[in-house]
Amino acid sequence: MACVDSEVDLWVVPLVALNMSVRKKLGLYLNPRNAVAADWMAVAEEMGFNYLEIKNYEGTKSPTESVLEDWQARCTDATVGKLLSILEEVERRDIVEDLRPLMGTFSMNYCMKYCENQKKNAKPPLQVPEVDSCVPRPMQRIGITLQDDPEGAPELFDAFICYCQKDFDFVREMIRELEQTEYKLKLCVFDRDVLPGSCVWTITSELIEKRCKRMVVVISDEYLDSDACDFQTKFALSLCPGARDKRLIPVKCKPMTKPFPSILRHLNIGDYTRPYTRAWLWVRLARTLSQPTFM
Repeated sequence: MACVDSEVDLWVVPLVALNMSVRKKLGLYLNPRNAVAADWMAVAEEMGFNYLEIKNYEGTKSPTESVLEDWQARCTDATVGKLLSILEEVERRDIVEDLRPLMGTFSMNYCMKYCENQKKNAKPPLQVPEVDSCVPRPMQRIGITLQDDPEGAPELFDAFICYCQKDFDFVREMIRELEQTEYKLKLCVFDRDVLPGSCVWTITSELIEKRCKRMVVVISDEYLDSDACDFQTKFALSLCPGARDKRLIPVKCKPMTKPFPSILRHLNIGDYTRPYTRAWLWVRLARTLSQPTFM
C-alpha cells in the first residue's frame, strides 16, 4: 500500500504512535453521520467491533478517537499502516489524500526515529574495552537509577508507577503500604529512583519495557492532562495489547469529574475512592504485583 510517500514501513509502526492532531483530524472527517460515505461506524466494523460495542461509542465525545484508543489496546496488529488500509477498504481515500501532508510529516519524523531504534536494538551489545572484563553491557542500561551497578546487572522493579505530580501524596502512601510493610515490593518512582540528566522519554521506555514487571497507573483528573502519563500508558499498552498478564493496573486515587480514560476501561480497576474497600486495595494490589510474569 502506498498511501504515504515514504521509505518507512508504516505497517510496523504501532498505532499508539499516532499523535493527537492526526486523531482529531480523523474525528472531524468520521464523527458526523454520513448517508453517502463511510463514517466511524464502518471503520469500527472493519476493526472487528461488534454491534453493541459500536452503539456504546455513540455517547462518547469523539467516537473516532475512542475507537482508535480501544483498537490499539486490544489488537496486536493495530498499526498506522493497517489504519490507512482500513480507510481504503471503506472507500475513504479522500481522507487519506487530505491527510497526506499531515500524515507525511508525522511518518517521517516519528517513524524514522522508530525504525532507527529498532535497528539499534537489533545490533549486538557493545563491549566495554576493559582488561578485566568482556561482559556485554549496553550503555543505555547503565546509570539510570540510584541503585544501578556499573559493574553488574541493572536495577529491576516489581512495578513502574505512572503518576502526575499532583497525585504524589497518594504515591507516598503506596510506597508505605507496599514497600515498607511485609510485602516488601520494589516500586520504580521516577522522582525518587531515576538519576537526572538523560532524555526522559528514553529512560521511561527503558524502565517500562525492560526493568519493571508491571505498571501501576494512578488515575485522576490531573492524570488526563499529563502528556508524560499519556505517553507512558500508551507505550505500555503497545508492549502488551489487551494488557496480558496483568501488565497494566489502573488505580483510581480520588473522585473524578472527567470521564475515566476509555483506553483503560477494559481493565479491572483498583478504586481507592471507596472508604469501605480502601484497605483491601493494598492487599489485592500487592498480590497482583507479587505474581510472576514474563519480562
